[in-house]
Amino acid sequence: MSASVHPPFQHRSQPSPDPPTLPSAAPAVAWSTASLLPPHIGKYRVKAKLGEGATSEVFLAHDPFRGQDVAIKRVRRNVNADAREAHFQQRFFEAEAALVGRLKHPNVVQILDAVDDSLAPYLVMEYVSGGTLRRYCRADALLPLATVVEVGFKCAMALGYVFKQGLIHRDVKPANLLVRMDGDQIAEVKVTDFGSVFNMGADHTQIFRVGSLAYMSPEQLDGDTLDSRADIYSLSAVLFHLLAGRPPFDAVQQQGIMNQIYNATPPSLALLREGVSPQLQQLIERGLAKKREDRQADWDEFAQALSTLVSDRHVPRGPLLGVLDSERFTQLRALDFFEGFGDVELWEVVRRAMWQRHSFGQTLFRKGDVGNMFYIVTQGQVEVYRDGNKAASLGAGASVGEMAYLAPNPELRVHAVDILVSQAATTIAFTPDTLKQLSLATRSLFDGAFIRVLVRRLHSAHEALAHPRRIL
Repeated sequence: MSASVHPPFQHRSQPSPDPPTLPSAAPAVAWSTASLLPPHIGKYRVKAKLGEGATSEVFLAHDPFRGQDVAIKRVRRNVNADAREAHFQQRFFEAEAALVGRLKHPNVVQILDAVDDSLAPYLVMEYVSGGTLRRYCRADALLPLATVVEVGFKCAMALGYVFKQGLIHRDVKPANLLVRMDGDQIAEVKVTDFGSVFNMGADHTQIFRVGSLAYMSPEQLDGDTLDSRADIYSLSAVLFHLLAGRPPFDAVQQQGIMNQIYNATPPSLALLREGVSPQLQQLIERGLAKKREDRQADWDEFAQALSTLVSDRHVPRGPLLGVLDSERFTQLRALDFFEGFGDVELWEVVRRAMWQRHSFGQTLFRKGDVGNMFYIVTQGQVEVYRDGNKAASLGAGASVGEMAYLAPNPELRVHAVDILVSQAATTIAFTPDTLKQLSLATRSLFDGAFIRVLVRRLHSAHEALAHPRRIL
């Protein structure tokens, strides 16, 4: 089997994390001779150059209207480019421009604006300060295994969201995964660069065989019809690279890499990296299967498999001592309380909630306390005591103290019962003030969840009054 990848778009240009070189062609706007930067691009004041590739430059700029920094990717027209190459550049720009304001996910870079300038079109995007994952693909700079799995989980959730919008990324690679740092730890990862995106709902002819060769699936090389499993292959190749310090297939010539993608088996991760469990290796190998039917069926299955690696302790924690976001997300997704919450809203809860662990016998509330916080039990059990008598046992998914949020006046915020931890528990907590910091969509979902809780409690109270023997 053979296939050819047609230039110029088999390797789309990406901003480089290395010190950029000066462009050889004259720029489309006036340059500042002191800083060698354009002072402005449109209404945006340019602060620095973040990187450049063969066809684009990326700048750090300031948006005076939003009052925040943004990243601007400007197409750099090649005066020597033929009509075909110029056509591809325009189509890549149009693909991203069509997504302005459309993608809203915590792990997807937002595209804020697009300006089709006749000399140098540009995109305005959310600025992510920590660079890309490419720096962690070297053997001397590898991330801890648990961090790689956590990164993979968040990317899988993001790409699953993208697919639900009718899009296939087609260029998932380390240079297109931006990170935000917290000290020396990765705090966030965001998928970027949608120039190669395949829009399944588009009504015009789209370019095939785009992407980056080292991470392309066999069907993508063939120019075949794609689904989400093409991106699953690409993310699996990225995770392999992050784990091993080398891509799954490597050769000097493109034809050599292509032959390996079609015919070769990737080297064993367990031999390339100490600590790789059989379960982790099997997950990556399945994602890299030659036939898409042999890969994970969809993003939900892929993300769940990554989450299970963490929950079942198939990856060593290393320096990560706390609970990972993937564990928290999976915990909340399994609770009835959060039924109907979308991924975006659930991620917001994961990040905004106060997570607490409680030991056996600890008191959450005592009778007479004034409530200023409500809890949702995510693990363990609490017991409710009224005047010293046990009234109820509540497990994962139960909420307690929600009158602090729902009560119309202070008198109703005084607790009438004692709530004690009967099994070591984990909870998330909000106050009325912290809940107000959530988006309107998420707060509306909380309101709906509380209504369901109150309806169930009213029904139970009615049953207790109407059929006391049956209840007892």
